[in-house]
Amino acid sequence: MSATTATTSLGSNVDSGNRAAWLRGIPFAPKRNSLNLIRLVLAFLVLVSHTFPIAGWGSGPMYANENLGGWAVIGFFVLSGYLIMGSRVRTDAATFLIHRVARIFPAFLVCLVVTALVFAPIAFWNQNGSLAAFFTTANTPANYVFANSFLRISDYSIAGTPAEVPYPGAWNGSLWSLYYEFLCYIVVGILAFIPVVRRSAWGIAIAFALSVLAQIKIGAVLPLFGGNGEIALLAKLLPYFLGGALLYMLKDRIRYSAPFAILAAAVSFAVISAAPSWGGQLTAPLVAYSLLWVSLVLPAPRSILKNDVSYGAYIYAFPVQQLLVIFGAHSLGLVPYVALCTALTAVLATASWFAIEKPVMQRVRKRPPATAEGRVTPTQAGSTPG
Repeated sequence: MSATTATTSLGSNVDSGNRAAWLRGIPFAPKRNSLNLIRLVLAFLVLVSHTFPIAGWGSGPMYANENLGGWAVIGFFVLSGYLIMGSRVRTDAATFLIHRVARIFPAFLVCLVVTALVFAPIAFWNQNGSLAAFFTTANTPANYVFANSFLRISDYSIAGTPAEVPYPGAWNGSLWSLYYEFLCYIVVGILAFIPVVRRSAWGIAIAFALSVLAQIKIGAVLPLFGGNGEIALLAKLLPYFLGGALLYMLKDRIRYSAPFAILAAAVSFAVISAAPSWGGQLTAPLVAYSLLWVSLVLPAPRSILKNDVSYGAYIYAFPVQQLLVIFGAHSLGLVPYVALCTALTAVLATASWFAIEKPVMQRVRKRPPATAEGRVTPTQAGSTPG
């Protein structure tokens, strides 16, 4: 590691003569962690997971009825719950909503436009030999942008593309999770109107317990909503988000240490293995604890500490993978194909961060609120993609 590379690790903050402090644990450090790196790794795992169906190689690695990408999305939700709960208790409802919209929507809308006007035309030309009728073939590019612009994805295809690929008819299979993440923002935003929710952990603890119960009893809950599949997905993901939120509300009482992080991970693994349909939801606070501890001990390059490109990586990886499959890049094999996808996605994610996400967040956070934890930067209070 070079002299110019910053690290955010517990080990680097505790000298070798004071390892007892490392074992006893320390509070979470909002400005000395590698959450940006962890979220980038999670985005990469989503890319790897999608490689298998996109390239026609099956579903990929599975655990407890969930593929690798699904577990990465779950990681996003528990971390997002922690960060977004902090954002909500520090701000009024209007400011909270403005910040959340600013973090999610601009880059998302640009991604829709780029997919409709860059990726899809290339695929259409490749399929048809010209762009004639591109703008009038259903699902039209204009409708793709318009119909999906409020996060609820109604049609993943554009003008009959992508076609003649192992996973046809979908340009961006990752975007579905953003709708549910924003619903979680709304849930937390509304709950925070209740005084007890802002003052203590009890309100979020009760909400978390009820959300887990809803997932356990999902067979009884769904008929109340006419079997709506969106309710099933929200019931699945909300407990993870609230589990992270609960850890934030307990931040003044929790210390992060290696023994407890290992124990939390082991208990989570055992419970999820025993009860795949609701074990993850039940142990969400433990999953959040383990990930937050890792963020304190994992070194990260200074460039990653200052710049959160994980959201851009998440929203651009899928269309990049589809486009490369259209031109046969998957025939090179798993490792070369993933490497090409990662490199091109990294370029687009970096452009998204510096051209759109960072400028927008700087504009809406000209005067970030001061707290006992220090000032909140756009990357620390940002979205967790998924």
